[in-house]
Amino acid sequence: MTKDPDPEIARLREEYARRADDADSDDRYSSANPAFQWILATRQRAIIDFFERFGVFDFSKLRILEMGCGSGGVLEEFIDLGSEPVNMFGVDLLWDRLRVAKYKIENCSWVSADGQNLPFSAETFDLVLQFTAFSSILNLSTKATMAKEMMRVLKPGKGILWYDFIWNPLNRQTRGIPITQVRNLFPGMLITARRITLAPPISRTLIPEHQRLATALSRISFLNSHLLVWIQKPG
Repeated sequence: MTKDPDPEIARLREEYARRADDADSDDRYSSANPAFQWILATRQRAIIDFFERFGVFDFSKLRILEMGCGSGGVLEEFIDLGSEPVNMFGVDLLWDRLRVAKYKIENCSWVSADGQNLPFSAETFDLVLQFTAFSSILNLSTKATMAKEMMRVLKPGKGILWYDFIWNPLNRQTRGIPITQVRNLFPGMLITARRITLAPPISRTLIPEHQRLATALSRISFLNSHLLVWIQKPG
């Protein structure tokens, strides 16, 4: 394997590989885990509400790019919303994760690339997705370069859907991103944010026995650990 010239990208490869190795013994993100399923369901409802707010109802013709797509779980969610696999592109650093994604969704396009140098022309996509990739990047310069690439490949008038941690104190390999930093990363963009996702440690404690309590607590903003952000490029 060619050595990464960027130390931050090399660290990310190692960290993602470590997480993949740990996945077999960690069921927190398993489809069989009721807390994880509840988190996904509540997130999906928030996403649908967001898109309806911004007038996005038909996903079938949207060209969609996901940064840090992993094994394709988020793009599967968008297929459930009506997106067409032939219009979907996933970018990730690790081929092993992309192989899993390709097995699950054959007709998507999967690309192993550094998000600082996307192999796409300017103004190519109607929607760019970023789900918990940026919080794993510790270097602010790397984040800024990736944000510029996301804006470059996005069509005028279209948007980036951002979902990421505000805080995650249990994992030193991540760094939460407040809304002020999102605004700094995407200058000149029209930004709307909502705080969602009851902090996972609380969700895991309460689900499935106390789902009503979890739902009630999720309405208390400071108990939610993630930001859902719509970042629209001026038309």
